Amino acid sequence: MSLDALDRATMIDVQHVDFFYGTRQALADVSAEITEHRITALIGPSGCGKSTFLRCLNRMNDTIPGARLQGQVLLDGQSIYTPHTDVVSLRRRVGMVFQRPNPFPQSVFDNVAFGPRVVGTDRNIDLSQVVEASLKAVDLWDEVKDNLRQDALRLSLGQQQRLCIARVLAVKPQVILMDEPCSALDPISTLKIEELMRMLEREYTIVIVTHNMQQAARVSDYTGFFWLDAQRSGVLVEFDDTAAIFTRPQDARTEDYITGRFG
Repeated sequence: MSLDALDRATMIDVQHVDFFYGTRQALADVSAEITEHRITALIGPSGCGKSTFLRCLNRMNDTIPGARLQGQVLLDGQSIYTPHTDVVSLRRRVGMVFQRPNPFPQSVFDNVAFGPRVVGTDRNIDLSQVVEASLKAVDLWDEVKDNLRQDALRLSLGQQQRLCIARVLAVKPQVILMDEPCSALDPISTLKIEELMRMLEREYTIVIVTHNMQQAARVSDYTGFFWLDAQRSGVLVEFDDTAAIFTRPQDARTEDYITGRFG
C-alpha cells in the first residue's frame, strides 16, 4: 500500500464476508479496507459478485428474500449488521447511485429535496439552499437553475445521473456507492461524471463498480479485482493501489484479466 493510505483512516472495513442468495453462495471470504476520501474501483467480469459486494455496504441486499451475510462490515468501526442497526440512517450515511439514472417523476427541486424531507432534516434547514448547494456540487446548477420546477425526466441521461448524485448529496452522506454509473451514458456525459467523482472525493468516500478498466485506471485510487472460485462464488482476488493493480499485479489472474487474456 502507498504511504498515503497510512495517513488516512479506514472508512469501511469488510472482514471475511460470505454472502448467500438462499443456498447459492455469491461471495466467499471477502475482506477489504475502504479508505476515506478516496475512490475505490471494483472490476471483474459480469457475475463475479461486484454489485452484490457493493450492496452489502449499505444493506441494500436486505430487500432480497433469502439473502444473508456472514462476516463483518464495519462503518467507522461499528458493525452495520447488528439487529439494532437503523437501516434508514445507514443508507443516509452510505448513499447509492444506480446503473441507470432513476430520477423520480417529480420536479428537479423535489428530487433533490426528497432525502431531507424523508429523514426529517428539512424542518431545520432552508431546502432551497440545500438544493442549490447539491446541484452546484454536481455542476448542474447553471443548467437547471432557471427551471427547477421542470420534470426531472425531461433532462438528458447525463443530467439525470448528476441529479441522482445531487439527491444523494442532499442528505450529507459519508460514503457514495456507484454501481456502473456511466454504463448508460455517452462519452461526454461519462467524462463529466468522472470529473465529478474526482471533485467529490475531497469530501466523500466513493466506491464504484465498473466494467470499464480504463475508467478504473483513470479515476480510482484503489482497485479490487473480483473473480469466480471453483464453486462459482465471487472472490476478491487482489486489492491494492490502482497503479499497482494495473502495472504490477501480484496474482496471475489479475494480470490475465487486465491484459485481456480472459474475462
